[in-house]
Amino acid sequence: MASTAATAGAGQAGGQMQLHRQLDWKDAFWASSGVPAGVLLTMGGIATMIGQPSWVIWIASILMGFMQSFVYAEIAALYPNKSGGTSIYGAAGWLPYGKFIAPISVWCNWLAWSPVLALGTSLGAGYVMASLFPADSAIRQWQFDLVALDFIREGLHLRVNLVSIIATGFLLLTFALQHHGAARAANFQKILGIACMLPLLLVGLVPLITGDLPRENLFPILPILRDAAGNIGFGAWDAAGLTLLAGAMFGAGWSTYGFETAVCYTREFKNPAKDTARAIFASGLLCMAIFTLVPLVFQASLGLEGMLDPSIYDGSGVANALAKILGGGAVIGNLLIVMLVLALLLIVMTSMMGSSRTLYQASVDGWFPRYLSRVNAHGAPTAAMWTDLVFNLVLLLASDYFAVLMISNVCYFVFNFLNLQSGWIHRIDRSDWNRPYRCPTWLLATGAVFGFLNLVWMGAGANVWGDGTLRNGLLAVLLIIPVFAFRHYVQDKGQFPMADGAADDPFARPAVLPKAGLLPYLTLVAAAATVGLAAYLAE
Repeated sequence: MASTAATAGAGQAGGQMQLHRQLDWKDAFWASSGVPAGVLLTMGGIATMIGQPSWVIWIASILMGFMQSFVYAEIAALYPNKSGGTSIYGAAGWLPYGKFIAPISVWCNWLAWSPVLALGTSLGAGYVMASLFPADSAIRQWQFDLVALDFIREGLHLRVNLVSIIATGFLLLTFALQHHGAARAANFQKILGIACMLPLLLVGLVPLITGDLPRENLFPILPILRDAAGNIGFGAWDAAGLTLLAGAMFGAGWSTYGFETAVCYTREFKNPAKDTARAIFASGLLCMAIFTLVPLVFQASLGLEGMLDPSIYDGSGVANALAKILGGGAVIGNLLIVMLVLALLLIVMTSMMGSSRTLYQASVDGWFPRYLSRVNAHGAPTAAMWTDLVFNLVLLLASDYFAVLMISNVCYFVFNFLNLQSGWIHRIDRSDWNRPYRCPTWLLATGAVFGFLNLVWMGAGANVWGDGTLRNGLLAVLLIIPVFAFRHYVQDKGQFPMADGAADDPFARPAVLPKAGLLPYLTLVAAAATVGLAAYLAE
């Protein structure tokens, strides 16, 4: 293998601009540090869904996510010359078993991550609006309706309002910050990460130190029950309760599994063999702390009724709740609003860095259209970034961001399944490859089992977030067919391009015999049956 020093300079190979090797695991850690802020986006939704057990859901979900990360670390380290994250490495594992199977992983990963740009910036804009104008003011109520989208979800439409306009400004700012390459973006995210994560950790630790965790706000661990009049109480772990459990685990997984974005930058690591595993494990530990402490403290401090407040569900009241937990007044509340806006900017930057590199590498590998592989002089995948930007400018017009999020989450769980199964496929088909990090076999098997368990959450729980969520998400998955067909059969005439860095990369796509035989195909059949059965039982 050519030394990393040879590729770390100008980022040139054969006269073609490439991503620069200028990051270490600490840079990737800060680049992915926006993931824990995702708890602010969905915490209210999970509490509204399941009720008092919400804090347990977050702990269970992050534990699953952390155990899955060991599989991701192994397959990521196999491809030191690839960027774009675990979906890219998973697609390489599935490639011998079908051209149209492999790109599904990449497509679903991008469709899951990219909408975070719209969700995060719109919520940040909402914080700004809430701090400046009363809830009933005309400027907050104004909107101009464009297109009805009832065929996707009843009541969903595109509109323009002040939130979407402010969010557009945030999105353009994020784009500008990342235009000068990953290293500069990571340095900026380090500053934001320290400014945002420390207050969140403080919120999580203060009540633990003071002992201000009322037991009645945490127990009993029973799902919420709503009667015909809308009154709330405690239900039971019957069929309805287990369906709510599936819906809550499905919603939480979108946030808690997200730190896998730390391995999106393997192609930009100075030492991929060491930095890849360190990056994802360090990010996982940070997420373990935030996703455990913050929901626990919120639940204990606010109680079930407080967590069910609409302002917690939509995020607008989170700053005031944080101020209350810390014992602060209006000044502290305003400072926390600033912190939350910065936290949301952080997660948006994390999402843009990750999703744009997924688009870039997918183009280099022959999955997505060629134009997405264009890189500027700073090593930033600008064509992919522009695509993310335009896509999310449209999503910013959506009237229900949560509906968009849960549809994209179906895609995320499909990606999750394919990638976790690719761990054992790589182990069988590429048993002779050097593994800078080797996942313990029992964790590899656990990851494969978790992949099926996540399909249960998806099949049984997706429609809890709205009728048709599962159907619409699966339809979104299928959109890869025309995209890949255009690239592969129109642009490339049925042939894959030479892999990025093939001249000096022993792990660039060699001819790999499908040694796993029928097992991958039987796994896909079992996956379809799992989703179908889970959806049927949840009806």
